[in-house]
Amino acid sequence: MMRKNIQMIFQDPYASLNPRMTIRDIIAEPLVAFGTASGKEIDDRVRTLMNLVKLDPDFMLRYPHEFSGGQRQRIGIARAMANNPTFVVCDEPISALDVSIQAQVINLFEDLQAEFNLTYLFIAHDLSMVRHISNRVAVMYLGIIVELADRNEIYENPIHPYTKALLSAIPVADPEYYETRKRIVLEGDVPSPVNPPSGCRFRTRCPIAEDFCGQSRPEFKEVSPGHFIECFKWDHPDNQRR
Repeated sequence: MMRKNIQMIFQDPYASLNPRMTIRDIIAEPLVAFGTASGKEIDDRVRTLMNLVKLDPDFMLRYPHEFSGGQRQRIGIARAMANNPTFVVCDEPISALDVSIQAQVINLFEDLQAEFNLTYLFIAHDLSMVRHISNRVAVMYLGIIVELADRNEIYENPIHPYTKALLSAIPVADPEYYETRKRIVLEGDVPSPVNPPSGCRFRTRCPIAEDFCGQSRPEFKEVSPGHFIECFKWDHPDNQRR
């Protein structure tokens, strides 16, 4: 069953756990819903999952309010892993956590991926973290993918004007490099995704847009092996590879 193989880890560990349920019942919920365990099997599986995410199984009868944000997110991860999924959607799973905890949770994600051969759809705004955890990166604007490529390709050879603007905003610890780096500042407001611009959705903020960009939507095409882009002017001189 596809639903059993696809699970989700939510952004807010404070809002995604039912405060009236014990940790045992929260983690066991997918097992009960899909009928994959019953009776003592449930308790055994919950203990295994809590050990997996490095939580003490003796705390399984406690409630969410007794745990920190990082621990709550581990509970959410344990719940997602209950039925041994193959595909996990991670909706900004570390953005609500302290920086010191983020690295621990990311390490847990990587350990689980290596152990269970998981595929993650990792949604994030932290571009440095995206580069660290991803194999392939899709850049979205107003609900559509504007550029898709392997991680190193998209960070070292971005083509779409929006991708370039995003990458230019990544903080750099080297003051000398920071002074010489070209920062791309987009003008104008982000249009409503409910009523997007005609043609290319990025054209109202694009520094190289022309009138014809508003006449039709660009084709999402492969411009080099494994590198896809949605832009009329992807071969514009300003978009040539660095």
